[in-house]
Amino acid sequence: MQKVLVVEDSQTVLKVLRHLAPHLNQLEAVFASSLEQAKTLYHAEPHSFFAALADLHLPDAPNGELIDFLLDVQLSTVVLSGSFDEQTRSLLIDKGVVDYVLKEGRYSYLQALNTINQLNLNQHIKVLVAEDSELARKHIVNLLKRNLFKVVEANDGIEAYQHLQDDPEIKLLISDYQMPNMDGFALVHKVRHTMAQRRIGIIGLSAAGNATVSSKFIKNGANDYLNKPFSIEEFQCRVNLSLHSLRLIEQLEKAAYQDYLTAIPNRRYFIEQGRILHHKAKQKNTQLAMAVLDIDHFKRFNDQHGHEAGDAVLCHFASLLKTSLAKFLFARTGGEEFCVALSGLTNPKAYQLLDAFRKQVANTQFFYKDVPLSISVSIGVTNHLEEHIESQLNQADERLYRAKEAGRNIVVGD
Repeated sequence: MQKVLVVEDSQTVLKVLRHLAPHLNQLEAVFASSLEQAKTLYHAEPHSFFAALADLHLPDAPNGELIDFLLDVQLSTVVLSGSFDEQTRSLLIDKGVVDYVLKEGRYSYLQALNTINQLNLNQHIKVLVAEDSELARKHIVNLLKRNLFKVVEANDGIEAYQHLQDDPEIKLLISDYQMPNMDGFALVHKVRHTMAQRRIGIIGLSAAGNATVSSKFIKNGANDYLNKPFSIEEFQCRVNLSLHSLRLIEQLEKAAYQDYLTAIPNRRYFIEQGRILHHKAKQKNTQLAMAVLDIDHFKRFNDQHGHEAGDAVLCHFASLLKTSLAKFLFARTGGEEFCVALSGLTNPKAYQLLDAFRKQVANTQFFYKDVPLSISVSIGVTNHLEEHIESQLNQADERLYRAKEAGRNIVVGD
């Protein structure tokens, strides 16, 4: 677990920070009350720390010597201070601190901890900078690296677009307007029209300084816009806001498409993606097997062991799906019913694969409150491409019904 060095000489503030430390996500706070103590803790485990939350003035570091030390050892630093003036603010930003927070109460301290949490997230986020001016590009890259982002650079729109095609991990594009070969407008337009299914935040940049440029960027699909030259703080705020909005959208999509209990896709996701697979199979005359799976005697299991045990059964079954059928589309479609779409498999091949999965389910025990339990599953599968995916699922459901009638724990195919 990565650590955060928290340095504060006020015992009152330190007590509040200790109380709020659980708000740090998957991070361990290590506390110090002086420059000397901070140095000792850091040098004991220099590779364990990635960031610091530090008081500006300490008894043994009255002139910000602690901040100089933290920046010298390349720790991303958020500064706490009881008062601020413009000169001090500018000095700290120019030195390279990530942010500064006034000691104004609980909300301020939570804000500081949230900034640390954001830095932790940033370590896993890739940002693409498209800017033909090497000087301007280097400045932007340095600001992003100060905030621990992974950064990819491009000299023009064509190179930037190629990076986006090659690297699906890029989450944010920062693009200048005036670039050779392909300008910022054309780049944003192409990204939005050819990568519509991909979640990418886009911030436009320009020194043109007129409303036409900003509105054109937004109309072409940018999420935000900045005039050059921009302040460091405004740049950081716009970047964080764009990524925060992106995360909220991803969380909403996750809530809409993920089953709340098993954390696998739900019926809505399965039908939407299944329609795409069904359309491709009909259009290209290729194989598509649709299977409906139902856990045997689930109601009896719930009645005997309780609904919490039933939830454990569903999660256990979902975990088997994730490990054994990960390359295919699957979902929990309701209660104890699950569906799988197996593209490219004939009915005999699909039957063989699903029967192997059925045996795995029957032979795998799991524990609920230290009690070993086992389940079985009945499966119906068909390759008859009906007019709609719902019709094909109905055909698979009929085969599932026959499997239940035949004694359960079997697969029935075409």
